[in-house]
Parts: sequence; C-alpha cells; structure tokens
Amino acid sequence: MIELKHLRTLQALRNTGSLAAAAAQLHQTQSALSHQFSDLEQRLGFRLFVRKSQPLRFTPQGEILLQLAEQILPQIQQALQACHEPHQTTLRIAIECHSCIQWLTPALNNFRQSWPQVAVDFKSGVTFDPQPALQQGELDVVLTSDILPRSGLFYSPMFDFEVRLVLAPDHPLARLEHISPEDLASEVLMIYPVQRQRLDVWRHFLQPAGVSPALKSVDNTLLLIQMVSAGMGIAALPHWVVESFEKQGLVVTRTLGEGLWSRLYAAVRDGEQRQPVLEAFVRFARQHACEHLPFVRDAARPGSLQSVSS
Repeated sequence: MIELKHLRTLQALRNTGSLAAAAAQLHQTQSALSHQFSDLEQRLGFRLFVRKSQPLRFTPQGEILLQLAEQILPQIQQALQACHEPHQTTLRIAIECHSCIQWLTPALNNFRQSWPQVAVDFKSGVTFDPQPALQQGELDVVLTSDILPRSGLFYSPMFDFEVRLVLAPDHPLARLEHISPEDLASEVLMIYPVQRQRLDVWRHFLQPAGVSPALKSVDNTLLLIQMVSAGMGIAALPHWVVESFEKQGLVVTRTLGEGLWSRLYAAVRDGEQRQPVLEAFVRFARQHACEHLPFVRDAARPGSLQSVSS
C-alpha cells in the first residue's frame, strides 16, 4: 500500500516545509502532489500532515511514516550502489600456454587502476586444460582459442591471430614462402601437451589433407623455441608469440597454406558474462592486445564473429 514514491514525497515535504516547494523539488505540480497525498490518506484511513499549518506540521501517523522513510530509503540507496559494485574480490584467471602472459600483464595494470578492490590471481597447474576448472568454479575466466561444445561456458571474442610454421633459419622448408600439409609429412611437429584435436594446425591444416607427422610434446614455450632453433623439430605457433624470437634470428616463420587464422576467446561460465568485473577485465584485455600486439585483428570489430555460448 505504501510505495517508495510516497516515502520520498514525505521526505521532500519535511525538507522543504510546504507542498509547493516539495512539488518543485520532485518536478511535479502542486495540484498533482496534493492529489497524491489525498488519495494515499484516503486509502490509509488517516491524515499525514495538517493542511495550511505554518510551519507545516505532520500528524503522529505522518511522523511514523517519515521515520520509516528515513530508515528505508538510505538502505535502498546502499543496496542499489552495492549492485553496481563487484561481488567478488578476487579474479581467478588461467591463460593457455600458447597464448602467453607477456601481453596480458600491462592490460592487468590498467584493469587494476579502475578496479583496485579486485585482486587478480593466476592459477597454475591448469595451463594446458583450464576449462574444466572454470566449469567447476575453480576459475573465473580462461583465455583460450579452444571452444568446448555444450560446455555451459560463454566465449567472448578477444582477437584473431595467424598461426605460423616456426622453423630453424637453416631448415630446408625455410626456402618456401607457403607451406603445404604434404611438406610436413616427414617432420617432427612440436606441440604443447594437449590432444591433437585441439590444435588448429591439426584440425584445419593437417587432418583435412590426411597428413600425420610425428608429434613431440613440449610444455614450455621458450624451450620449444630453443629446440626448434636447434633443428630438433618444427612448430606451429601464433605469429605474435614468436615475433620477438624471429627478430633475434633464432627462428623464421612461414605461412601455412593460404594463411591459418585462429581466434582467442575469454571464456566464463554462461550467465556470468555480464558481471561488471568480468566485463571490465575482458574489455581492458582486448583493448590492450589489439593496440599493442603485432599481427592480430580485433575480433569484436564489425563483421567479425559474435560471442559464442556453448
């Protein structure tokens, strides 16, 4: 029966001391405000204030409701403010190894300036298969290029990147500008310790051509680059990951086919993608990557693939 607008009106009446001033404060006409009070009093069965009193005087019943307004309205304001503040104080992140962490650190500095109350925690031990930990609530966000179907996760696109063949400078294939699947048939392909079906180079380049080179697992990017540089095998990595090593002359990169492109996503549990903290993290990370990483394309640009919910 009593609505919030009635409590706010009582407060305005108390603060201004007259119907005319209260109406002006509430951006209403005096007639409309007087009608609102008359209708409320009729429904309640008692008067709220004494008309034409100078200064305006509340009835005992009006004083009771005014006290109620002073108790409830600040609580409602605090509750609404809390709704816009982060509910979590720690953001637990895992980033797949091939994504690397170097570019993310500066983005996190920008994020923490805007969200100083949120601690960022990188989880180790789930580097190569972090999405199950996300599903089970052990993580809040995972940066990945691998979409799991029917996973209950929401994938927000970050950026697109080219997967390049990485070779020792003196490798025979370094003479070629474009690499065909058949060129890799007798090579040792060094990969991260994940199932080959999760690798873009396998799914979209080798498997369709029926080519199956020998695979060797290496769990560290720097070690993998050193092994490739020593001629112990080849690799397929994002261009921006190996760009600095290529500049040093440790390795060279070549185009796979006509160009093999993939996409990095920020994965969260479906239904949580609109949480302010997660939205802010994704926004800061995407913006920094697209502004500072070489050889990437903004996946959120017009015409690009949209967010994916699995």
